[in-house]
Amino acid sequence: MEAALWTLLSFVFVAFGTGALIPEPEVKIETLHKPFICKRKTKLGDMMLVHYEGYLEKDGSLFHSTHKHNDGQPTWFTLGINEVIKGWDKGLVGMCVGEKRRLIVPPSLGYGKEGKGKIPPESTLIFNIDLVEIRNGPRSHESFQEMDLNDDWKLSKEEVKMYLKKEFERHGAVVNDSHHDTLVEDIFSKEDEDSDGFISAREFVYTHDEL
Repeated sequence: MEAALWTLLSFVFVAFGTGALIPEPEVKIETLHKPFICKRKTKLGDMMLVHYEGYLEKDGSLFHSTHKHNDGQPTWFTLGINEVIKGWDKGLVGMCVGEKRRLIVPPSLGYGKEGKGKIPPESTLIFNIDLVEIRNGPRSHESFQEMDLNDDWKLSKEEVKMYLKKEFERHGAVVNDSHHDTLVEDIFSKEDEDSDGFISAREFVYTHDEL
């Protein structure tokens, strides 16, 4: 017994001494249905339209359903920008339209120690998620290419201003040059990290709603 205890303690000391860490909990992914044809898979930055049902693992009780609690309407969100729980950001990458997944999300990737609404603290959650539609997100690679008019992999103030004008017009909003100038200056003050007068692809991060 004593020898076994010392073996265990030795393992612990070696683990700490070598900097070994306990692996972080991961979301478990089960594919319930996958379409025969998949023209596009979700990636970080994409906007996703989904129907879902959420259950508590401990008793199987339903805490939310878009079919029942959202007037029967699916919901939009952007993948990978902390708009949803970490379990979704990790578990919904590479998904096809028409695909259905079941995610088992540990508390650390869900609502943690605080819980939320009908979800008690430290709850493991089960989600059944149907992907209805994928669109390019405001910070996707495709959006960057759309804004980068001369294909030089950086955005000038003029390119950003032209994009803003186009988006305002597309949504029927009044185009105000002075307002756009102010927006552009604000965007560059926050995103042009090296102050070279351009926003590079690396600097094009998921932070501003203006873009």
